Amino acid sequence: MLDVTARQGLVVWVYSLKQIKALRHYGTVLYVSKRMKYVYLYLDEDKMADTIAKVEKLRFVKSAVPSPQAALRTEYAGDSSFAAGEDDEDDDAPKGEAHAHH
Repeated sequence: MLDVTARQGLVVWVYSLKQIKALRHYGTVLYVSKRMKYVYLYLDEDKMADTIAKVEKLRFVKSAVPSPQAALRTEYAGDSSFAAGEDDEDDDAPKGEAHAHH
């Protein structure tokens, strides 16, 4: 049977983008923001604490923060989330002409 390991994202804020290749050693680089100077790493959840400690010791790293994505609600089913949009029946009517009589 296939064993699924829990994975989590790690946001690493850096001073310089020149050393991004060095971060590949700690996890998979999913995204690099050149404008905001951060790298999004993806790694095993059980290695997260050790990796944060190692990465924060690097000279070019400002800080490393675990991604809050695991704590976010991703299930959108239910009546309460879409109830406001379903009640408006005349949304398709052209604006300003809903009450015009010819």
